[in-house]
Amino acid sequence: MNSWDFEKVIDYKFNNGKLLERALTHSSFVPQGKDRPLHNNERLEFLGDAFLDAIVAVELCRLMPTVPEGVLTKVRAKVVCEKSLAEVGREMKIGDYMRLSSGEIASGGREKPSIIADAIEAVIGAIFIDSGYEEAERFVLRIMSEHIKLAVAGKLINDYKTEIQERVPANLHGELKYELVREEGPEHDKVFFSELRFGGKLIGSGVGKTKKEAEMNAAKEAVERGESLVL
Repeated sequence: MNSWDFEKVIDYKFNNGKLLERALTHSSFVPQGKDRPLHNNERLEFLGDAFLDAIVAVELCRLMPTVPEGVLTKVRAKVVCEKSLAEVGREMKIGDYMRLSSGEIASGGREKPSIIADAIEAVIGAIFIDSGYEEAERFVLRIMSEHIKLAVAGKLINDYKTEIQERVPANLHGELKYELVREEGPEHDKVFFSELRFGGKLIGSGVGKTKKEAEMNAAKEAVERGESLVL
């Protein structure tokens, strides 16, 4: 796909089209050399990351005027994390517009969360250079509005294991335990079944292609069921 078509997707017309082209160029696409950092999106990603943090922080302070710094930090982290950015990037199909090496494409690079998230940050950085803070802010608040809304309402959960851990009283952390109950399938294609118990009580079950995924799904079930974590 033509990167210029992406301007229609993001509802922003670049004054300097080269900035958008660079924002959509992964480091794998650019040959090794001393000028390599100037032709891929890593520097723009660095800049975009900083402005993303600042823009979301300002918006959260506006929406949550009485909330302490520690809570604001946790809420912001949920909004600007790789998972949230990757979800936004997939919705706009940014991976289809990116320039990647043939090897990266073959390995599923257009769908990799890290590559998609980095590209979103690079686009933010490119818009800032192209038009300034206000346009970058407009873009960020538009694409992240739903995630900000959910985060403020306490409904944006990106890591269910962390979420369930935070709900456990500090003096009872040892009562939360994951248990691998069984494995099924051949060695190259196993399926894992995990259970999450709190004080011996089963509060969630999960299945996954890895032990970690099975545990995450067990924690997800516990969170979504709203299980009580008081002994």
